[in-house]
Amino acid sequence: MFELNLPWWEFVLRGAIVYLVLLAIVRISGKRTIGQFTPFDLLVVVLLSEAVGGSMVGGDESVLGGLIVAVTLLSLNVAISYTASRNQRLEEMLEGCEVLLGRNGRLFEDVMKRHRIGKNEIDRVLHANDMSLDEMELLILETDGSINATKKK
Repeated sequence: MFELNLPWWEFVLRGAIVYLVLLAIVRISGKRTIGQFTPFDLLVVVLLSEAVGGSMVGGDESVLGGLIVAVTLLSLNVAISYTASRNQRLEEMLEGCEVLLGRNGRLFEDVMKRHRIGKNEIDRVLHANDMSLDEMELLILETDGSINATKKK
């Protein structure tokens, strides 16, 4: 139960590799992956964790091996977020920038397609903000995947 099948440093290396590769994949896949989850998105995240679980522990089923990987993942997360909070360029690379989806009642269809945002999603945001498309001043896709709408004054 507590005896390792692999050297401790291999757990750290495996965890770090999987973390960094998944971070890159999630970042490349766009803001919608990390934003509001649809049932499909949630399923992908759960299956993704299941798919890479074995590669992090290398067949080791010990409690200690799992804890080493968990500490490695949490440490990497803290280190990267700490570094990004002090380095504007890294923060922008990891989190991205806000994207303008529409202005003054006009939607930017090409931008919406690029970020995989449908008209129904825009309609829900406008409805939640109690406004019509004609009343919309700005429509912004935030770095966390949420969409914000501001009303004309």
